[in-house]
Amino acid sequence: MFEVIALMLLSHQPLQPVAVGEASYYTVASSSLMTASGETMRNEAYTCAMTTGDFGDYVLVVAESGKSVVCRLNDRGPFVKGRVIDLSQAAMRELCPGEGTTNVSVYRIGRNAPTSPTRRP
Repeated sequence: MFEVIALMLLSHQPLQPVAVGEASYYTVASSSLMTASGETMRNEAYTCAMTTGDFGDYVLVVAESGKSVVCRLNDRGPFVKGRVIDLSQAAMRELCPGEGTTNVSVYRIGRNAPTSPTRRP
């Protein structure tokens, strides 16, 4: 997370959101076990689904509360009007525990995941 903040501060160009809107989460129980990228869905992984973007790219998802999480894009969705991203259960729990949806800004940060001591696999 610190690397992302440093990137934004040291970059001459600020990160621009690729999507702003409502985020929801999905679980193994509520969707297919197989993602569109061919991976097995895991509730504890920090992954997400968007209608655009390349599988394997990482995105920074920032909630209105200021909490943020980095997720890897591995699925397509959401397929509910007005929603911009579906998060894994672990990612949503990190952003807003106990909630099913939240308003977010999504930033594409590329292929290489930032590393930090608090990052979970």
